Amino acid sequence: MKPLKPSLAFAGATLACLSILTPNAASAAGLYFSDRGVRPMGRAGAFVAGADDLHSIWYNPAGLADAGTSVLVDAAWLRFAVGYTRELRVRDGDGNIQQFSQPTISGHSPILPIPTMAASYNFGRKKEWTIAGGFIAPYVALASFDATINGQPSPGRYMVGSFEGLLGIPGFWVAYKAHEKLRFGAGVMAFTGYFQTDATFTASPQDRLIGSPEQPEYDAAARVFAGPFFAPTANAGVTYVPSKSVRIGVSANLPIWLNTQANIKLRLPTASIFDGAKQVGQSADIRLQFPAILRAGVEFRPTNDVRFEITYVREFWSIQKTIEVNQRIGLQGVVGLPADAKLPAISVAREFQDAHSFRAGGEVSAKILGYETDIRAGISYEESAVPHAYLSLNALDFEKVTLSLGATIHVGKRWGFDAVYAHLFASSVYVDPATAKVPRINPLKGNAEFEPVNGGKYEPTADLFGVGVRYKF
Repeated sequence: MKPLKPSLAFAGATLACLSILTPNAASAAGLYFSDRGVRPMGRAGAFVAGADDLHSIWYNPAGLADAGTSVLVDAAWLRFAVGYTRELRVRDGDGNIQQFSQPTISGHSPILPIPTMAASYNFGRKKEWTIAGGFIAPYVALASFDATINGQPSPGRYMVGSFEGLLGIPGFWVAYKAHEKLRFGAGVMAFTGYFQTDATFTASPQDRLIGSPEQPEYDAAARVFAGPFFAPTANAGVTYVPSKSVRIGVSANLPIWLNTQANIKLRLPTASIFDGAKQVGQSADIRLQFPAILRAGVEFRPTNDVRFEITYVREFWSIQKTIEVNQRIGLQGVVGLPADAKLPAISVAREFQDAHSFRAGGEVSAKILGYETDIRAGISYEESAVPHAYLSLNALDFEKVTLSLGATIHVGKRWGFDAVYAHLFASSVYVDPATAKVPRINPLKGNAEFEPVNGGKYEPTADLFGVGVRYKF
């Protein structure tokens, strides 16, 4: 097969990366539940000092200096499931507190391949420059839940809702190989796209003036369409090679500040006090933040065929304290409210914390059945970014250990076919209803005591499957 002209291949693949966005639909969205990329995850994400292909755009842009002119396409499926048994505390009419368990609900991820697509072009008098363009998406925990359990509204309905959209992170990067011992790289990216979500909340007047706080006829629904949005960010890295057998890499991603306009349509409750009521206005602003990420790694290469890396990663999730929704919406015709009642701003408490991760992984090259083959494995430990009190079905993250296996089969000198399987051993979490901190959202403010909705036991399981192909000119 005649190779493509490198410059044309780079341009075509870059346009493809930027024009293809993968739709996704689910009912609960978590955090960066796993790191990303088929080849890097074969090493459990220990891929900072050893970054030397197009996955460098996420892990360490300096590694692009060793990627040459190449094209990469891969896709992975994070098979995620979680069981949730809600527990709640209720104060009866005599002031006594009773604790109840509700039926267990289960959520499962759809089969949703998450892509990586990138291309690079190597040039310069000494081939010291490399430019790249690409598209990536985080590996998040997504799960769908039934709307009813045994004919009754789901116990988790105030924490989950449908979600669909077109989301991704396109970007452009440049790397410079100053000499054999030093490489630099940097890139600009943007979190782009749009999303639509349906959320359930209660509009029961507080203090139990009319009914119980979770009486179904007072449930309301909001359909939120946000975007299109464009939230820029950047990353950079350096790789130092003090000797043939040792590489040291450090990289950092800047945080993302997402500020987007939204359109909100309400489905009002069926309770009689809302007969004849109507929504006035639909616009709102949504603000939230995603973390900066710091990575550092050391890779050892005792022989040409053996590589082993240890890596430290810190994700600065403490930047995300709340999700702010400033509404320009009112209700008219609700019995007991002013004729034109304005809905207040909503602040969804998150109170996330920084998460540390420690990783070790490597690969061995050998000839198997006549093909050059890289066999890789890794292990990682990662803390949760969500304090137990704030864990909920729309903020799922757990302390976890990841064990991974991967391989690349090289066909000729240009083609590489990658595969990975990883199992994520995520710890179950019990959130005491007495200390839980995620409330029901209720726009009808009152003086009722704080009543959380996220108490109970969360039991997650997760596996990662992925395949990919690389072509080097």
